[in-house]
Amino acid sequence: MNRTVLSILAILFVTQTAFAQRNRHYITNQSPLLPQKYTALPIGTIQPEGQLRKMLEIQRDGLTGNLDEVYEVVCGDNNGWLGGTGDGWERGPYWLDGLVPVAYILNDQNLKDKAQKWIEWSINNQLPNGNFGPQPLEKGYKKIEGTQQGKREDWWPKMVMLKVLQQYYSATGDERVITLMSNYFKYMLKELPSRPLGHYTFWGNRRGADNLAVVYWLYNITKDKDLLKLGKLIHQQTFDWTTAFTDNRLRNQNPYANLHCVNVAQGLKAPVVYYQQSKDKRHLHAPKEGLKALRDGHGFVNGMYGGDEHLHGNSPTQGSELCSATEMMFSFESMLPVTGDVYYADYLEKIAYNVLPTQHNDDFTAKQYFQQANQVQVTDDSRNFYNDHNGRLIYGTTTGYPCCLTNMHQGWPKFVQNLWYATPDNGLAALVYGPSTVSAKVGKGTEVSFRETTTYPFSDQIAFEYLTDATVQFPLHLRVPQWCKAPEVRVNGQLANISPEGNIIKLKRAWKKGDKVTLKLPMEVRLSRWYEKSVGVERGPLVYALKVKEDWTQVKKNKGFLGKAGYEDPFWEVRPLSPWNYALRHRVKASDFRFEDSKKNPDMPWNLQNAPVSLKVKAKRIEGWTLQNHSAGKLPSRTWPTRFPRGEEKEIELIPYGCTTLRVSEFPVW
Repeated sequence: MNRTVLSILAILFVTQTAFAQRNRHYITNQSPLLPQKYTALPIGTIQPEGQLRKMLEIQRDGLTGNLDEVYEVVCGDNNGWLGGTGDGWERGPYWLDGLVPVAYILNDQNLKDKAQKWIEWSINNQLPNGNFGPQPLEKGYKKIEGTQQGKREDWWPKMVMLKVLQQYYSATGDERVITLMSNYFKYMLKELPSRPLGHYTFWGNRRGADNLAVVYWLYNITKDKDLLKLGKLIHQQTFDWTTAFTDNRLRNQNPYANLHCVNVAQGLKAPVVYYQQSKDKRHLHAPKEGLKALRDGHGFVNGMYGGDEHLHGNSPTQGSELCSATEMMFSFESMLPVTGDVYYADYLEKIAYNVLPTQHNDDFTAKQYFQQANQVQVTDDSRNFYNDHNGRLIYGTTTGYPCCLTNMHQGWPKFVQNLWYATPDNGLAALVYGPSTVSAKVGKGTEVSFRETTTYPFSDQIAFEYLTDATVQFPLHLRVPQWCKAPEVRVNGQLANISPEGNIIKLKRAWKKGDKVTLKLPMEVRLSRWYEKSVGVERGPLVYALKVKEDWTQVKKNKGFLGKAGYEDPFWEVRPLSPWNYALRHRVKASDFRFEDSKKNPDMPWNLQNAPVSLKVKAKRIEGWTLQNHSAGKLPSRTWPTRFPRGEEKEIELIPYGCTTLRVSEFPVW
């Protein structure tokens, strides 16, 4: 192909990109960035209902709404992000990254006020050179945890505060945010050549995509071309996640890749974020390849991976960190609107509806730093974790390391914020499912509302009702999960003829008040094989795990980082009150499982007592499968010749993974 033809093709590509359809009502990618497949809606336009609203209310009344009192040594008034001499690194911004969306989604003035003083300090104390955030302390300062000079100047914690400010702008439209970011990004463009992202700590180098995403967001508002220059520079200084996800290092066993579990979760979005500017298909495909490699080398049936700090293989008693779960969710929430790929919506639901509920207690007053896919007791004992310091499995406040105490708050509110999107054809899209209402502009600018009524993920039916008086023509996009083989849509009771495009159903019509759409997503039991040929069980978006009766015991002794400050920091241990060492037949089939629906619809479904659905199946106990190093012992492998376990088969009950604390989710076979 000669240069002339290549030039013509390049011009055609640029022209098509420049005139591609873009949503006209909300902040979306502007040329030359690639058009987004979907566009995020402002905070507050999506209101959770049912169990999702209850979860945010629990956060409000628990640690999210009260962390400044519970963890005063870091989140109190002496924090560096409030001008104090205390912690000046990531933990204050981490808390705000969840506090701000909870405050504005629930329209809670008390929480808004708590967040506002941090936001005001950042805005009002920006330096003339554009830098912002805690400044290095003078010599002779009293050393307090987290006040090291390098950490106060580090690029990384400012990336988190940029996310906070972006959300605050989404909720309020406060133009001071645009001024602060514009000046700060000019400062970054000037300083990064001599002080790159990894200059102070390596976290900024690994997590540069968080910074890059906000740079593009600001460009879509100001169209300042220097922001595109900054975007390229940030990408160049960020760890090469595209190569890491595609060169098979994640499949290495001897030794494991030396990558931190949370960095991997945050790095997942890095190639796709830059793809908006690079238009390089390698960047588009790298995260999927990385997720497949993670599954092969470190994966669990729950969607997480062995990473008890560094990557640590796929034995189901290795740990996965709470920060990994919330950051993995945010990566999927970042990639979904750019790509429009329902794979990321499916994966987002898998983490949100299985992993996230198990890693905090029912009233959101304690968290578990690590969790295990096969977790048969939770005690303050040593385990085979890469980092086993400070009670990483028990439920406490600052047990483990305090990052998760402050970072866990973003999980549920950002999930709510990503249930609905605006579309390039000026309609609405329900891409992630949960009970909610949405009010947003469509068509030529009319604001319309839908109510989504469902007990999903426990049921397969989702109902949408159009609530607006005006009749308005626009498309409604509905996702068909990849696990669903035979979706069904009814409009006002009439079966619709649908042909999903890329697992998206598009209903184009003039919507009238009272119009109802019913989406049915039939769920079938699916079986998968994992470590030592163990069996995982899924149905719809839910993973199922053995129901194990629990005995919760509070231990009242100083444990964790609060103890250093003189606080009493009690924690919870959990022990089994029923057997856990069951195995399934090696030829077990999906048809061997019997589904039962209790028809319960509790506001708080995520515990043993309220589990709405279950599966029943025959199994045998494996007497030799016992505790080892305070966890379930190595998964017994089916031997040849076969030595059948003694005793009769017994029917066991499996419930949704998210309803368990103790569990077996990867079953050995006999």
